[in-house]
Amino acid sequence: MTHPNLLVELFVEELPPKALQKLGDAFAGVLLEQLQAQGLAAAGSRLTAYASPRRLAAHITEVAASAADKAVSQKLMPVAVGLGADGQATPALLKKLAALGADASAVASLERVHDGKADVLFYNSTAKGATLAEGLQKALDEAIARLPIPKVMRYQLQDGWSSVHFVRPAHGLVALHGTEVLLSVQALGLAAGNATHGHRFEAAVDPVVITSADSYAQQLASQGAVIASFAERRAEIARQLAAAAAKVGNGARPIDDDALLDEVTALVERPNVLTCSFEKEFLDVPQECLILTMKANQKYFPLLDAAGKLTHQFLVVSNITPADASLVIGGNERVVRPRLADAKFFFDQDRKKTLASRVEGLGKVVYHNKLGTQGERVERVRSIAKAIATQLGDAALVADADQAALLAKTDLVTDMVGEFPELQGTMGRYYALNDGLGETIADAIEDHYKPRFAGDALPRNTAGVVVALADKLETLVGMFGIGNLPTGDRDPFALRRHALGVIRMLVEKDLPLDLHALLAGAVPAFGDKITDASAALADFIYDRLAGSLREQGYSAQEVDAVLALRPQRLAQVPQFLAAVRAFAALPESPALAAANKRVGNILKKAELEGPVDAHVNPALLQEQAEQDLFAALQRFVPEANARFAAGDYTASLQTLAVLRAPVDAFFDDVMVNAEQLDLRLNRQGLLKTLHEAMNRVADLSRLAV
Repeated sequence: MTHPNLLVELFVEELPPKALQKLGDAFAGVLLEQLQAQGLAAAGSRLTAYASPRRLAAHITEVAASAADKAVSQKLMPVAVGLGADGQATPALLKKLAALGADASAVASLERVHDGKADVLFYNSTAKGATLAEGLQKALDEAIARLPIPKVMRYQLQDGWSSVHFVRPAHGLVALHGTEVLLSVQALGLAAGNATHGHRFEAAVDPVVITSADSYAQQLASQGAVIASFAERRAEIARQLAAAAAKVGNGARPIDDDALLDEVTALVERPNVLTCSFEKEFLDVPQECLILTMKANQKYFPLLDAAGKLTHQFLVVSNITPADASLVIGGNERVVRPRLADAKFFFDQDRKKTLASRVEGLGKVVYHNKLGTQGERVERVRSIAKAIATQLGDAALVADADQAALLAKTDLVTDMVGEFPELQGTMGRYYALNDGLGETIADAIEDHYKPRFAGDALPRNTAGVVVALADKLETLVGMFGIGNLPTGDRDPFALRRHALGVIRMLVEKDLPLDLHALLAGAVPAFGDKITDASAALADFIYDRLAGSLREQGYSAQEVDAVLALRPQRLAQVPQFLAAVRAFAALPESPALAAANKRVGNILKKAELEGPVDAHVNPALLQEQAEQDLFAALQRFVPEANARFAAGDYTASLQTLAVLRAPVDAFFDDVMVNAEQLDLRLNRQGLLKTLHEAMNRVADLSRLAV
């Protein structure tokens, strides 16, 4: 049997644009979930979510007028409690039945079931399925209550007494099952009907009376001048942007910004893209400044040329479609001009002072109440950067890194960055070039924030890498040192991102730096402001590294095996993982991994009585199997070590695969824990030698099933 489709719409005042898509999806999703839970919507019912600036709506297919009745079996109590010796119902049973809406006449029909301990009474009944009006009311209440709204409004209803809480004042409710209006459904003080409103200025009729659930989107488009679907409206804007750019010619293209496209989609009901322009003289200002002010303040789409350079034209997504668009275009051009003039003024004023002259001003900017000012922070970054640069290069690198670290934060006290914090680093590069500091220092100043996000580029030069590492280590060591750690979703100082940045630079730049030394070396720069939390910070970094490696496709076993040894040079980790993966593919791998686990357990118990020395006295090797294992170690371990030293970790592990047979024979024929002390210690030393040889790349016992 085919059931009609359902349409529910809340008509409200303008919703928060950055949250619109999320609100629309949540509203529709909860409605469907609740209707399915009540048996009113089928498992295969299709959901279409609608979200425009002034409405949240959902279209759900195959919705029944009422849910099917359900057989319900309810456990009451043991027979011994519910029935007396005469078989009559006890007061306790009668009270329980009354609570379920039954009386003494139901006693005869109670079912007896043995639950493994005693006979128990069950009351079997039929629960009448909910009507759509009842079920939709429950679903609608739940959908409104569960909307992901960070802050709700409280507003008064028309009766002058009642008030409700919602994201924005609601003015209309539509609930249509096919063509039938579900009149009894209410929400936010509104009774359901079939009338809504279209575009504020361009609707052909007002109100728009929806004739059926299936005609909703079409009627809004034709009569209300509204594209109700967020996805369709977004696609239409993207199409118009591309068409307008093509009309400009010369390879022009709108800037690619999904977040801006989503926000503009949430601001208009029927988009109309128009081409505007500004004076070319503003192009003397760094394009990042102009692009940011157009995007952030005006929600415009700047046009780039084929080479990616900003042009003097931009695209506006208007919410109206007048016959003559000149007034709309002129208005937007007048609005953007003061913004661009401000950017030009800031740029011109900032260049009157050198970055070096701004260093002193950082001493007046508080970084953290426990860690001091930005000026103090700069000195810590310089100290850490000098130490890193000394390990990686010569005096020239040390000098470049020190100068870049000294100036890296100075653009924070410029007018431009004060207005647009997103341009920190970027403006520092422009001002460094203006000061004649050269590309190396300028690039390092901009790049010391990198990587800013997942997939972002790394610093372009070594000085930039050094300062970026120092900056991130200063943040991590400082915050861990004062106990300011991330918790759950809260990470106000982006410590997870900083940790991943450190990992990426160490690995992708193949830096010969030890993690422990980096963390320990950064602590003295703080003096007595922090406690040394290097151990906890190392755990945090290895956790981030493990998660990153799993996302890259490595198995949990492989990652666990490699990171169990806490490799200090993270640049070696990908090579270790490749070696472990190749080793795991060998036929000898399972047996050697199991043997390695066994060896580890033996040594762990032995070391409870004292450390085990990896030393073997050949004269004490009595059994043939232990002699053979010792001979194999003598022959193959030096070769494996040589390949390890040469950086061929895969070959190093594979060389040791030949140990499977002598290891198996050793455990078959030799009693490790011999009663004679010197024999026992010698055999433990043999196993210690084996264990150290096999676990230079990874803890192979972690590969054991």
